[in-house]
Amino acid sequence: MDADVTFETLAAGGWRQKSLQGFAGLIGPLWARRETDGWAYGLLAGAGHLNPAGVVHGGLLTALLDHALSAIAWEALGRRACVTVQLDTHFLRAARAGQFLEVRGRVVQAASSLVFMHGELSVAGEAVVTGVAVLKTIASPGEQAS
Repeated sequence: MDADVTFETLAAGGWRQKSLQGFAGLIGPLWARRETDGWAYGLLAGAGHLNPAGVVHGGLLTALLDHALSAIAWEALGRRACVTVQLDTHFLRAARAGQFLEVRGRVVQAASSLVFMHGELSVAGEAVVTGVAVLKTIASPGEQAS
């Protein structure tokens, strides 16, 4: 682990640990931080996140990017649930255990039931993965589907 990245330093930097159900709860713990222009999401990579080559598994990077973009879209759409229809990822460099992975994203365009997103997963300001996504709003329990 990087000597300066601990749960305590993350909390001191405004990051808050999220307790999530389902799959997102399995890959974490996940962190979130409100920023001037939106939300950022993060994960402190550990040994359990590595592939056999000793770097953070691409599936974990993709899952974190997908979760963060979905959460950003959810907030931008007035907390309407959405699912990923398409996610294109571009892996630029490896991430390692002990590094704090940060995701920031933005809505490129929102239509009646689709939202187009762009995101970047970085470590210490260096891009590791970039991605674009299309998400579709879905009905919450008790709502009619759109």
